[in-house]
Amino acid sequence: MQKVKYRLVDPRLRPRQTRLEVPGWGGKKEPRADGSQEYAWHCLPFTEGAQYGIEIFYPYDHELRVTMRGGEPVFEGDLGLPPQPDILWPPFRNFGRIYYTFQLLLDLKVGPGFAVRFEPHPRFYTDTTGTAPIAVPALIRNWWPMTFFLVFKSPAEGQTHIFRGGEPFAQALVIPEDCKLALEEMTAEEAAEREMQSRRIYKSRSTLSAETKWTSASNTVFDGTYRLILGAAKSKGRRSSNE
Repeated sequence: MQKVKYRLVDPRLRPRQTRLEVPGWGGKKEPRADGSQEYAWHCLPFTEGAQYGIEIFYPYDHELRVTMRGGEPVFEGDLGLPPQPDILWPPFRNFGRIYYTFQLLLDLKVGPGFAVRFEPHPRFYTDTTGTAPIAVPALIRNWWPMTFFLVFKSPAEGQTHIFRGGEPFAQALVIPEDCKLALEEMTAEEAAEREMQSRRIYKSRSTLSAETKWTSASNTVFDGTYRLILGAAKSKGRRSSNE
């Protein structure tokens, strides 16, 4: 388990491991059943991906609106007094028009060999209003001791991003600080093995998912094949770790 330590100016910035809110930004609590509207939480890869990081909440009571007017981001909202007298205030700044910044006043410390990568909160991908802030990806290495500021992509002309008190607006992932990848094509034997595994799953899919198959309101067919195999893989992993 990777330990993450934090230092903050405002206690309302206290981070937590991301939770999928249903009902909430993850969608409505509709069953996996024929005729149901599909939501992001119905997709297990999204659910696992969305809960993989650390969510950060907007700490101020009054909402802040960022609207693009005449090519300039305009900030509207009463932020009140700064939490400390010696910090930059207000925390929002125009950053080359295409972007704007938010002084986060949060410091995350991870272990050697790891870094913190900021990105949009998963609710950005489920938002249908166009008001969810868009955090620009950034990698902060573990030796950086200062509180962070985040960069956001500005909304399109006439559109608005909204920061609301207690609402998550960005996510942080703890990842290896260096991305050292060696990309190579599979050998013929490896490709054949993967193809055989794929065919076996496809052939047994109707049997595996007979009780979990459903058709959504948009006439899309879903089943629980991935969920069932994931559950089996986790169970096998737990047994192996206990041996």
